[in-house]
Amino acid sequence: MNLIYPMFAMVVLTVVVLGVMFRSRVRAIKSKDVPIDFFKSYQGAVPEYVQVPARHFTNLFETPVLFYVACLAAMILGKTGVTVVALAWAYVVLRAAHAFVHLGSNSVFLRMRVYAVSWIVLLSLWIALLV
Repeated sequence: MNLIYPMFAMVVLTVVVLGVMFRSRVRAIKSKDVPIDFFKSYQGAVPEYVQVPARHFTNLFETPVLFYVACLAAMILGKTGVTVVALAWAYVVLRAAHAFVHLGSNSVFLRMRVYAVSWIVLLSLWIALLV
């Protein structure tokens, strides 16, 4: 089984969020909600519709790094069985759900639950590599 596919799916998710972030910034500049000079130093206040996608994009370079490392370690160690691949896909699905909630309704309690479960899956992936 190949872990390159869930890894690629995470990259696609990151690119999609990048697109959402870019569109929100263009919208903010066109509507004059944010002066273009803001993006020189990122100093000052911006509307929530600009902040949330930017924060989510940044978040995709935090915890998911541990996912990428786990997948690479699994491939190197030859531990790409059904359990590891299923956990990898579960993590990707949960991160996509997290993005959907964060960029959509932004329900904090739902977002926290999805995020917590994604951590449990990520830790399970690492444990599966150790046993």
